[in-house]
Amino acid sequence: MTKYEPLKNFLVGRATSEVPMKFSEIEQVIGARLPPAAFNHRAWWSNNPSNSVITLAWLEAGYKTERVDMAAQRLVFRRAADRPADRPAPVSPVSRGDKPIDEGLLAKLRHALGGTVRVADGVDLASPSGATWDADGR
Repeated sequence: MTKYEPLKNFLVGRATSEVPMKFSEIEQVIGARLPPAAFNHRAWWSNNPSNSVITLAWLEAGYKTERVDMAAQRLVFRRAADRPADRPAPVSPVSRGDKPIDEGLLAKLRHALGGTVRVADGVDLASPSGATWDADGR
């Protein structure tokens, strides 16, 4: 469980398209202080999936940040258009056999591919394809 997973779970549990929050409320949800960058740099709240671990939390929950007000220390999480309110955020498997899956890497892969391909529900992107790939041709 990551430090920001409680935020992800909190947002997944919301039925509304907008979730306005103060930075202090986010701290209450995660049970920890936000880093100084969250209070000093607007870019910390961007929706770039490689920005920070917290970004993955709200993106995986199906939300994006909007109307970030640094002076008032508040923002709005808005449900992403590609996730209808009645469809829960996808949950990835915890492990594949005896090999643990790097959840952060899977989340980055999903977000990097977002809008470029459509992956059917239930497809495990970490699953072997069955084919052997050998760049050296050996």
